[in-house]
Amino acid sequence: MKTNLNKLSKSIHANNKIKGFWDGGIESKNIGEVLMLIVTEVAEACEADRKNHYAVKSWNLEKNCANITINSGVQDKLYFQKEFECAIKNSFEDEMADIIIRVLDVCGAMKIDIDYHIEKKLLYNALRPYKHNKKY
Repeated sequence: MKTNLNKLSKSIHANNKIKGFWDGGIESKNIGEVLMLIVTEVAEACEADRKNHYAVKSWNLEKNCANITINSGVQDKLYFQKEFECAIKNSFEDEMADIIIRVLDVCGAMKIDIDYHIEKKLLYNALRPYKHNKKY
């Protein structure tokens, strides 16, 4: 299995640096704090599930917003924001995306070859016994 999470990781991290989340670089961060931010996203996903808050398949997002990018006009961006907030924001799926974004951001900051590590971990797990010999 070949993924390209490293490229995505670098892109996410570059954007988060621009947005000021990595001022001072990785050296200025407490890794425990960075990891707890991932945990908070997991908690938010759990809460969204508890509230049965799932994303709504929005015709407007699928059709009218399909070609909107960061370089689109102001009106298009505002339209996308409104549609996103109505259909996706704070949903279970939105929080799952946040978890992945935070994980890949850390990988980008720490220059972790996440493609390599996922590939090796999947191979290792494939060789393990049913439920890894655990109850759950």
